[in-house]
Amino acid sequence: MKARLPKGYSSKGNSTNIQQLARQAQKMQEEMDEASKDLDEKEYSAQAGGGAVTAVVKGSLEVKSLEISKEVVDPEDIDMLSDLVIAAVNEAIRTAREEKAEVMDKISGGLNVPGLF
Repeated sequence: MKARLPKGYSSKGNSTNIQQLARQAQKMQEEMDEASKDLDEKEYSAQAGGGAVTAVVKGSLEVKSLEISKEVVDPEDIDMLSDLVIAAVNEAIRTAREEKAEVMDKISGGLNVPGLF
């Protein structure tokens, strides 16, 4: 028995659609790669303790710098300083991740294809 395609469909048109989808996916991947590269180099800053600690991370989630105000350096309270450092670094990382997710979502139009990006 010979298979039939529904009315209005042809095998030739179908391959054209698949090729067009492949080109669109490739273009989207290229745009996402470029955006990811740009975002990896961008810097994100966050403060904790009213500006006592400032952390700067790159979009690649590497800590670039950490500034600590002399006023919060208390040898008797290292735990508080540690908490401020952690809070500032985590907030900078959170900001970097959120922006990357927003940019990628904008490029992909919300499309989430495993392995594509």
